Amino acid sequence: MSAIWAALAAFARGLRDVARSVFRWATGILPTRRQALLVALTAPAWWFARDAAGVPYLALVLTVVAALVLYDVLTLPAAWQFEVERRLPERVGIGDETVGEYEVRSRSRRAITFAIFDALPRGVRRRDPDGAVERVAAHGVLGVPLAIEGAERGEWPLGPVSVRVRGQLDLVRRTFRLAPADSIRVVPSMTGVGRYRLLALQHRLRDAGVRAIRRRGEGTNFASLREYVVGDDPRRIDWKATARRHKLITREYTIEQGQTVLVAVDAGRMMTQLAGPLSRFEHALSSAILLADVAAQSGDHVGAIVFDDQVRAFVPPARGQPSLHRLRDAFIPVRATMTEPDYAAAFRTLAARQRKRSLIVLYTDVVDPRASQSLIALTARSAMRHVLVVVALRNDELTRASVPTRASTTDGLYESAAAEELVMAREAALTRMRRAGVSVLDVSPRLMAAAVINRYLEIKARASL
Repeated sequence: MSAIWAALAAFARGLRDVARSVFRWATGILPTRRQALLVALTAPAWWFARDAAGVPYLALVLTVVAALVLYDVLTLPAAWQFEVERRLPERVGIGDETVGEYEVRSRSRRAITFAIFDALPRGVRRRDPDGAVERVAAHGVLGVPLAIEGAERGEWPLGPVSVRVRGQLDLVRRTFRLAPADSIRVVPSMTGVGRYRLLALQHRLRDAGVRAIRRRGEGTNFASLREYVVGDDPRRIDWKATARRHKLITREYTIEQGQTVLVAVDAGRMMTQLAGPLSRFEHALSSAILLADVAAQSGDHVGAIVFDDQVRAFVPPARGQPSLHRLRDAFIPVRATMTEPDYAAAFRTLAARQRKRSLIVLYTDVVDPRASQSLIALTARSAMRHVLVVVALRNDELTRASVPTRASTTDGLYESAAAEELVMAREAALTRMRRAGVSVLDVSPRLMAAAVINRYLEIKARASL
């Protein structure tokens, strides 16, 4: 008897598990608009069923509808009959767009109609709407495009994916929820780096605002000899080699390499202001990445420091592309804050960790001589030891507000006067820096990338380091 009871208990548990599976399978099934329309079309059959003669016709109509719905339910694909894989690059720049895809593989003997929905984190935005109806052939593979844009720096899990499948007659649908363990890293914008490299390969750097710097003889190193071509400087013709080879030979020079470039980025209150859709801090990080890439391509050692009221990140100078990767990774977690920047702490860190003469490019902004007194004193002292370039990010809206218009109201005139006073005080602070021997770039955040590269190339060409 005990064996019989054990067999009955096992059978009962099996029925319970089957019932649970059927319940979970059935509860995810929902009607579609086509089923609602089909049911609405059966309304006249209910009118004919007012008497006994019309009841069989109503039963026949309901049986047909139920059979169609049951057939559609039975043809719904199961979870094991398809596979969805999300493919995206490992990283995307903030404000940059990248394109990936959902790869859908079918194991069903029938074609599957589906739509994909996702719940992306706040760090990325989808550029194209989700939920488009797609169809993958039986035992086929289909790629569904996915375009996203970086919105906030950091490491972001991409979240779950919902796949809504339809029956063969499109009367019912069911949603499967998948949880892939993929993620994406949102880094400072790399668009400028890629564009600069492309233009450099095409010899079209002038399109990006980068000037061709004439390299002087001082501070350059002899590289090689080559045949003279039209446009070369005649002063570089090597007459001895020309006499030996019986054709014009010119000397090639390379700018001295192995120098150190340090990028310092202010993450304080003034850098939180917006310049378009992004903050001035984000523009500074993108420009810093582009400058680091150009310096690394030139053979220089590249390092960085990010600070507000304390040092948030420091990357020791290193050579080659790995230095660019370290800078990019160090920039990912830092955020601009509403604190006042401690320039003294940043310059103390630089003095302790970088004693060798270097090119220091400081991204910041100044308001007036009194508020920037510490920065002016520190930059003047640092300019005696290093080559210092201060990139002052201009407030374009403040500059526009300082110019009164003809149709200005009284309040507008007061605002214009206040803006003009701030602009003039800022100009006075920058003038004091220039008089102290500091190279100052007063540029708009949107235009500073080419200006910073041009200044870097000028310093390299003049062998100021």
